[in-house]
Amino acid sequence: MATFKAMVIEKTETGTKAGLADFDDAGLMDGDVTVHVEYSTVNYKDGLALTGKAPVVRRFPMIAGIDFAGTVESSSHAGWKAGDKVIVNGWGLGETHLGAYAERARVKGDWLVRLPASMSTREAMAIGTAGYTAMLSVMELERHGLTPASGPVAVTGAAGGVGSVAVALLSKLGFSVSAVTGRGEEADYLKGLGAAEIVERAALTGPVKMLAKERWAGGVDAVGSTTLANLLSMTRYGGAVAACGLAGGMDLPTTVAPFILRGVCLYGIDSVMCPLPRRQEAWKRLESDLDRPKLAAMTREIGLSEVSEAAAAIIAGQIRGRVVVKIG
Repeated sequence: MATFKAMVIEKTETGTKAGLADFDDAGLMDGDVTVHVEYSTVNYKDGLALTGKAPVVRRFPMIAGIDFAGTVESSSHAGWKAGDKVIVNGWGLGETHLGAYAERARVKGDWLVRLPASMSTREAMAIGTAGYTAMLSVMELERHGLTPASGPVAVTGAAGGVGSVAVALLSKLGFSVSAVTGRGEEADYLKGLGAAEIVERAALTGPVKMLAKERWAGGVDAVGSTTLANLLSMTRYGGAVAACGLAGGMDLPTTVAPFILRGVCLYGIDSVMCPLPRRQEAWKRLESDLDRPKLAAMTREIGLSEVSEAAAAIIAGQIRGRVVVKIG
């Protein structure tokens, strides 16, 4: 394969532009494993990169896409051989290293996670970085000590990618989940994923009190800003919130009150540079703890030529659940 199709972001005088292009195999970056990419997905960060809404991309031209699943074509890395099924999430893919929206990728073998035995490459990208981040968030809440007996938990941005997987995971683990969303029409969808109640987004977007009425034992927040600040103020004594998103903004208009008067803990979730053992644990947990029919219910598939449209939609808050990108 001398050339292959790729979604390439280029620098322009007024910003950036993205589009399908023929990419030369010789232009791939250094790495000890070459992978035939089978599936990718559309995450919020992909939307930011493709639309140019945030300076995600650090070098140009850049093949977009922060995660993929596929089959190893060749390897000089001791841990991988041709034919192995692998997953990559983060590590600068689509930011500083040529990314996933292409038929071929060359990466470092140390970045790879082995595809779980019972999972297809399509299912892995139905989960994608959004679902993997949701699992990291749940693991952090568990490490804090939260159990279903601790009380209900909230998931903000519940109809999005991270939120949908978080609702499905937490409900299967026995938690009573409050799904916070601004899309009331998605109530049946969220209840189908396991939400015990639907909370209107407006309940967490008003003026932030230093301490509001205690409501949740913890939560997974994919929104940030005022929503996260309100969630913290409503978290019960000794509770915890895992913060993993910024769809609502990067600011955090809170006070120290939830932390020093209720002992609430705020955990930051990073999926990009997360150490390999934690990644492997997360994917092992996803294999066992994520209901596959629920995953299928939250997923739709598009082709590489439809990625730009999906990127604009995810930034506009118009994507429900997960979008799988079939490559090639």
